[in-house]
Amino acid sequence: MPHTVEWKVRLHLLEDDEGTTTARVVLDTGAAALTGHGSAHCHPADTNVPEIGDELAAGRAMSNLAQQLLNAAERDIAGAGASRQDIEGAGASRQAAGWPL
Repeated sequence: MPHTVEWKVRLHLLEDDEGTTTARVVLDTGAAALTGHGSAHCHPADTNVPEIGDELAAGRAMSNLAQQLLNAAERDIAGAGASRQDIEGAGASRQAAGWPL
């Protein structure tokens, strides 16, 4: 059963005058949209390197989005008939539900 889809991801970065970089990553699946958020702040004693703030904020936003996707998958697995015990009992591999994560 082949399945191919394309999801679009947009990453927005903004650095303010005080050295805080915020990131917002939007995932559009065509049927739904999820938004992840992250931020990074340059310590006053550190050299301001905008690329580092961008990397940290973007990484944190993507990590936030990844957790949202995993949570949605667990809800969908449960909705497909797997009990909460099956999901929790499967541990990190989620083998009992049939979808290794």
